[in-house]
Amino acid sequence: MNLVTLTGEPWADYGLVDSGHGRKLERYGDYRFIRPEPQAMWAPASENWDAHGEFMPASDDEGGGRWVFGHNGLDRPVPREGWPLAWNEAKFTAQTTPFRHLGFFPDMAPVWSWMREQTAGAEAPTVMNLFGYTGVGTLAMAASGAQMVHVDASKKSVEAAKGNAVLSGMADKPIRWIIDDAGKFVAREVRRGRRYDGILLDPPKYGRGPTGEVWQLEADLPGLIANCRQLLDADSRFLFLTVYAIRMSALAIGELLNQHFADLGGKIECGELAVREEARGLLLPTAIFARWSR
Repeated sequence: MNLVTLTGEPWADYGLVDSGHGRKLERYGDYRFIRPEPQAMWAPASENWDAHGEFMPASDDEGGGRWVFGHNGLDRPVPREGWPLAWNEAKFTAQTTPFRHLGFFPDMAPVWSWMREQTAGAEAPTVMNLFGYTGVGTLAMAASGAQMVHVDASKKSVEAAKGNAVLSGMADKPIRWIIDDAGKFVAREVRRGRRYDGILLDPPKYGRGPTGEVWQLEADLPGLIANCRQLLDADSRFLFLTVYAIRMSALAIGELLNQHFADLGGKIECGELAVREEARGLLLPTAIFARWSR
C-alpha cells in the first residue's frame, strides 16, 4: 500500500502564513486569523503575529471556545455574516464559526483537484459527497461536469451549500441536495441498486442525524465503507475518505478500504493531508486519508 502526502499549496484567497507554539496564522481573503494547532510543535518564523481575530479554546476538553477580534492592532471589523472567497470556479462564504473553523476546510483543496483528475474524460459522472457540509467540494466537482449528490444531516449546512451554489453561479447545475443521515441514505441507495462514479467521505468523529441518529466514527465507519463499496463498480473512478481529530492511523483506514475494494482492482493509497506554510515552506499535517482509484 502506497503512503502519500497530499499537500495544499497557498492560493489567492487562502494561505497558511506561519505556524508554531501550538497555533497557526492563516489568511482568508483580506482577513487574518489565529487558531489553535496542537501539531505545530515547532517555533514560529515570527513571534509577532497581526490578526483580525483569534480563536481562544475553552479550558475543558469539549472543544468549545470563543473568537476574540482585533488582535495586535488589526481592528478592522470582521463581517459576522461572512465574506466571499473562491477556489477556481467555486465561490463560497467564509465565516467565523463557534467550532473554530471558518466555514470550509482549505486543506481539502488537493483532494478537490485529485477528484477532478479521476473523472476527467468521463461524460457527466455521478459523484456523491457524504457529510458535504457547505459544499465547496460539491461545487468543485459540479464545475467540472459531475452530477452531484450532496448529503449532510444538518439543514443549516445544506442551506449554506445552496447559497454557495448561487454565489458560484451554479444554482442550475445537476446537484441533488439531501438532508439525511449519511449511513441511512447510503443504505437506501444500495437497496435501490444505484451506482456512482465517485464518492467523497469526510465524516466527523461524532455527530447526530436529523432525527437524532448517533454517528460514532470507529463503530460506524466500517459499515458505511462496506455500503459505499456496493455503490461502485468496475467502471467507477474513485472513493476518497478523510479522517480528522481522532487517534487513528492512515494505515488502519487504508487497510479498511483494501479489504472492501480488493476485488475492484485499481489502487489503494493512504497517508496525510498537509498544508504548506508560506513563511518557510514546512508542512503542517491536518488529517489522515485513504483512497481507492481506478
